[in-house]
Amino acid sequence: MSARTELTSLQQSLDALRNASTDIHTFSQSARQCPDLLAALPPRYAEVLLGLLDRLESSALFSEESCSFSHTDLHDSLQMWLDKAGLQL
Repeated sequence: MSARTELTSLQQSLDALRNASTDIHTFSQSARQCPDLLAALPPRYAEVLLGLLDRLESSALFSEESCSFSHTDLHDSLQMWLDKAGLQL
């Protein structure tokens, strides 16, 4: 799979997460399985993505927004990551 294809797939997964069509675990698992995308980006991108995914998975412990884990903010941060990754490619 190409880096662009993985990026598109990850965007679709994030859209599904935002629409509650998928869960955090499924999204996180798909995001962690993008070897071509991460290989095509500078190493810092992988570090940031993994940090965001760790925070997202931790947020799954809370059913609502909390001061430490805002689902909306995490989704927005992931969208920013995707947008910047797309520009980098």
